[in-house]
This record gives sequence, structure tokens and C-alpha cells, in this order.
Amino acid sequence: MRILVVEDEVGLAESLRRGLSADGHWVDLAHDGHRGLDLALTGGPYDVVLLDLMLPGLSGYEICRRMRAHEVATPVLMLTAKDGEYDEAEGLDSGADDYLTKPFSFVVLAARLRALTRRTAAGPARPSVLQTGDLVLDPRGRRCRRGTYEIELTARELGVLACLMEQPGRAVAKKDILDEVWDTPHGIDPNIVEVYVSSLRRKIDAPFGRRSILTVHGTGYRMAPDGG
Repeated sequence: MRILVVEDEVGLAESLRRGLSADGHWVDLAHDGHRGLDLALTGGPYDVVLLDLMLPGLSGYEICRRMRAHEVATPVLMLTAKDGEYDEAEGLDSGADDYLTKPFSFVVLAARLRALTRRTAAGPARPSVLQTGDLVLDPRGRRCRRGTYEIELTARELGVLACLMEQPGRAVAKKDILDEVWDTPHGIDPNIVEVYVSSLRRKIDAPFGRRSILTVHGTGYRMAPDGG
């Protein structure tokens, strides 16, 4: 893989570069937000971006937002010392696909990177188009719209939504969503699904006054058959 690492801690950045290079990957480094954004927009194409949250110049949130605004769909794995659920939610809302809290194991990081790229490569295995009411999801094209309004989704959000839209009206357990969308679900708290569902609700429901993703207490979630 070709990987962009945007990390202002020089020691950590070099450690990541050495480890990823030893695994056979091509690695570019940036130590501030402006350089990271420039490489993300013009230095690729990259297979994945490792993006620190707190950076000089531009934050990881802002870099991710600008990448998505320029229609750069490269998967983003955010690296951060913050572990609050609101920080994670903001990262996901800004367009990140996954979130890893420092300190982390390199073994776990490598597994997360493989999972991100597998999900990107596995897009064609999904049905070409899923539709529930006026909510339309194209998993292969990574596009979602409500009526004529386009909605930006991350790869993980897309996976969770597709899992629900494939079974409209049926309750889907959080563990089943975890097994379907996360490639390495062992050891992950199933409640992480709540973070992604909340993010989806803010994007596909709240702006339109809808309630398409319903909570099934004690089980998980279900997609309203009429799209809310």
C-alpha cells in the first residue's frame, strides 16, 4: 500500500514509517496540517491516510473535511490521544473511516489498515443499489442520497447503513453489525456501533426530519421499511 502519515510527533512518525516500510508499504510523511493536506490532495493517490488529530496549522478534523470536500475518498484512520466519545464522533462526522487512540499496538494498527483496504476493495460484493423509501445507497460507488440531496458517508458509516438497508424492517443485533462491518471484531466493544448509528442519524435523518434507523431495545437497530 501507499500510505500517508500525518503526525507532528517526529519520533512516532519515524517509528510508523519504519514499521510500515518493513511490512512492504510505501510511506510519505508530513509533520504539520498544511503539508499533510497538500499531500493528501495532490501527492497521491494513497491507499490510506494515517491522520493525527492535533496538528500545527490545521487539525486532523479540518484536513479530513477538506479531503472529502475535494471528493478525495481515500480511507482515513485517525490517530489521537483523545478517547472521548464526542471526539470520536467529531472525527467520524468530519469524514474519518476509523479511529485509533494512542498509545496503540503496531499489530493492531496494521490489522486496522488491512481491514480498511479490504472494505474498500470489497465494494463490488455489495448489491449495486439499496433503496428504502427515498433513501438510496450505492455501496460500490460509495454514494448516498435522500431524494435528490447527496449525503457524504465514511466507509464505516456506509457499511453499517448497508447492513441495515439490506434487511429493512428486521432487527439487526449490534454484534451482527460488528461482525459484518468490522473485519477484526474480536475484542471490540459492540457499543461502538452506537457511535456510528448516531453519526448516521445526524446525516441521513436529522436534516430531513426523518427517523429511519430505529432502536430495538435489548437487541440493536432496524431500518424503517419506508425509509422513515
